[in-house]
Amino acid sequence: SKNILSLFYKGNGDATPDSLPSVPGTLPHFLLEPEDAYIIKSNPVKLNCRAAPALQIFFKCNGEWVHQNEHSSREFIDDGTGLKIREVAINVSRQQVEDFHGPEDYWCLCVAWSHLGTSKSRKATVRIAYLRKNFEQDPQGKEVPINGMIVLHCRPPEGVPMAEVEWLKNEELVSSLGDDNIDTRADHNLIINEARLSDSANYTCLATNIVAKRRSATATVVVFVNGGWSLWTDWSPCNVNCGRGVQKRSRTCTNPAPLNGGAFCEGMSVQKTTCNALCPVDGGWEEWSEWTTCSAQCERQRARECSAPTPRHRGKMCDGVSQASENCTGDGGDPRCLSRPYERPLCMEGTNDVALYSGLAAGVVAVTVLVVAVMLYRKSQSEYGVDVIDSSALTGGFQSFNFKTTRQGNPLLLNSSMQPDITVGQTYSSPICFQDSIDKELFDTLPDIKVKVQSSFMVSLGVSERAEYHVKSHPETFPRALDREYSTADTVSPGRAHMKTTDIFNHLGGRLVLPNTGVSLLVSHGAISEDTSWEMYMVINQRDSSVQTEEGCEVLLGPEVTYGPAGLDLSFPVAMTIAHCAEVNAENWKIRLKRQTQDRKWEVRTDIMSVEEESTSYYCLLDFSSCHVLLSQPGSYALVGQALTEAAVKRMKLAVFGSMETNSMDYSLRVYCVDDTPYAFQGVVNSERSKGGVLLEEPKILLFRGNTFSLQVSIQDVPQFLWNIKPFTTCQEFSFSQVWRSNQQPLHCAFSLERYSPATTQLSCKISVRQVKGHEQMLQVYTSVVEVSVSPFNRECTVTSQTGAKAFKIPLSIHQRICNTFDTATAKGKDWQLLAQKLHIERNLSYFANQRSPCAAILSLWEAQHQDNGDLDSLASALEEIGRIHSKSHLRIPEESEADVNQ
Repeated sequence: SKNILSLFYKGNGDATPDSLPSVPGTLPHFLLEPEDAYIIKSNPVKLNCRAAPALQIFFKCNGEWVHQNEHSSREFIDDGTGLKIREVAINVSRQQVEDFHGPEDYWCLCVAWSHLGTSKSRKATVRIAYLRKNFEQDPQGKEVPINGMIVLHCRPPEGVPMAEVEWLKNEELVSSLGDDNIDTRADHNLIINEARLSDSANYTCLATNIVAKRRSATATVVVFVNGGWSLWTDWSPCNVNCGRGVQKRSRTCTNPAPLNGGAFCEGMSVQKTTCNALCPVDGGWEEWSEWTTCSAQCERQRARECSAPTPRHRGKMCDGVSQASENCTGDGGDPRCLSRPYERPLCMEGTNDVALYSGLAAGVVAVTVLVVAVMLYRKSQSEYGVDVIDSSALTGGFQSFNFKTTRQGNPLLLNSSMQPDITVGQTYSSPICFQDSIDKELFDTLPDIKVKVQSSFMVSLGVSERAEYHVKSHPETFPRALDREYSTADTVSPGRAHMKTTDIFNHLGGRLVLPNTGVSLLVSHGAISEDTSWEMYMVINQRDSSVQTEEGCEVLLGPEVTYGPAGLDLSFPVAMTIAHCAEVNAENWKIRLKRQTQDRKWEVRTDIMSVEEESTSYYCLLDFSSCHVLLSQPGSYALVGQALTEAAVKRMKLAVFGSMETNSMDYSLRVYCVDDTPYAFQGVVNSERSKGGVLLEEPKILLFRGNTFSLQVSIQDVPQFLWNIKPFTTCQEFSFSQVWRSNQQPLHCAFSLERYSPATTQLSCKISVRQVKGHEQMLQVYTSVVEVSVSPFNRECTVTSQTGAKAFKIPLSIHQRICNTFDTATAKGKDWQLLAQKLHIERNLSYFANQRSPCAAILSLWEAQHQDNGDLDSLASALEEIGRIHSKSHLRIPEESEADVNQ
């Protein structure tokens, strides 16, 4: 090779390495040796070599000398040593490396000559740099419990030079976080020693070399928390006052609460045990003590104690007085009491009072006997006569209307022309709202119109003529400025969020309504005296309820409502209506009405579903969606329920809204789960109005059971080639307690979607809402994602009150006839009881018996129950049936009398 190189250099007229003079001196010393290099894309690499002292430097690549023409060299003298320094460089192209097919990588080295001899540099390899696209192993997502270890494996793509690996946590370099709990040093893997909630994130493996950068698939790590029981509460008091009963204690799954899909606590949240309550012992009086001596005031005293026995265990105190006094005269008295023969002594003033009281008592007895005699005489003439209201009077005097209108599509729906599936769940009828045009048709009867009514009672008495009833319209307009006794309304507690309605009422009565909430208050005619007007109000508490639930086991079933003012004085009870969300079943629910006391504590007023409980202060009628309560005492009221079994069900309303995000490529779906009351859903509507949301599907009802299992919401059937679902939004979950104790506050989750192209204008998908081991509902979404300029919230009820005849379904004249007839006692019993029975009011009749007009209270309850539909058929049918019953009874009377005569 040396000879070949010599010939090569001679042929070019240059000195060869062998022909260089060999002068005594030192061997060359390399100041710069060629370094390993990588060819990036098609860019050649440059190899440099520098030596001193050096007469000549040449490169040898893969065992062959590089031609002198391919070298670039320069010489200079080192100022410090005076030695001559030579520097040489060559370029190596991608083509040269690719054409080399040796057993090892392409290599080059330098050979330097001096007068003493030659020196060789290190070998430098030249390789083509690359980095493949696919990772040999992508990290996989995991769900791990808190404090568990997380290991994410990553094997980067093949490459030259070998890629360096870094980890991203939510697009931020892990190395920059300075977290000692995360280790990324072992074989490219990421290790989290003890998982924390903050470690829930998206993790990405990043491989980088000099030629490219590659990202792995994203691994989602979810750190979940399994629920744990809190400590048991103290045992509750025994539920009976005497004898064997039950006491309870409870615990909650909040230590910790389940999070991120963690398991709910296993076991029961309530424990019950038997208890024996000591029976109350009522107090009893001891014998009276001896009389004291007569005093100078002509009086003497005696005393007794309540100690035979002493009251114990919540027993009653003795009835009566513990001390007594009387006048003392005669033998043994003070002589001064008998020293005034011509003046009546002070201690003898009561002697003439006896005669006075006796005379008054005789007069009262005489008047009572006279009244009873008159009543018996009238009754013997005709037990009912023409005063009894025949059911035809209800339909002859005015026309009955049905408030249910033809369904034109939900005004909140973007595509209201689509037919929603309403077979799977119950939807609300229209919220309580008055329409003036309909009211005039319903209540403004023609003046002085005569209606022919055939009375079945008169037929039974042999009267062939038809009775004529005159039905006249009642004035409906009243001055707002009243020059009468005026009572102002109480103010609501400052700082409390509320919605409120108020109006001035007089003896004509009326109705207060909180629009779109299912809450109303009816003040019956005559409840306010004629010379008085009251400014009445009704308020819904919109903050978290302050109702103190029993042992934490009760839930709020409707809004918390307050009416007033506090000093309100009414002759008849008001009828309050509160919508609720319970599937009513006495075996599964214990539902109660609670009232807030002056010290802001809540007390149970009545057990609504108890058949045994009798109350003369309140009356509650519970139907499918509302509770109607007759009240005499203003204040704050709440309807609460306690699940007795796991079969207890709350109705939850489901609704899905959508709107474009700030980024026009993003679209947000918001799914709401709220208690099935108009008030709770109105909160959702108000929230979505501010966000520009559009209702995408008719709301549906989910029956949520009290079985301690959570609620899961997931999105399905999204077109993958048109839309991308952002991480952490595919499936979301609410714990059982979040749903069961929502207390009229909306729960919602959001699904964030991104469209791949602006040309995508349609979105179709399904949203599944299901309770684990319970019911499921599907919300079908098919909508356009373009801007919608028309507001979907333009049809809402705004009328908050009505006064006078317009507020009632039953005309005043007919109302008064019914009360005058059925409030009167007959030989057959209390007729209002029969009316109550026919109207399906069958419990706690003692409440009506204590009212000034039992019939007026029954009709107020009927008005409250039928305020939405105005359907008088049920009342007319009840009166007609009562008429038939009494007609038969009157027909039997003559037969019985004739039989007595024959005997």
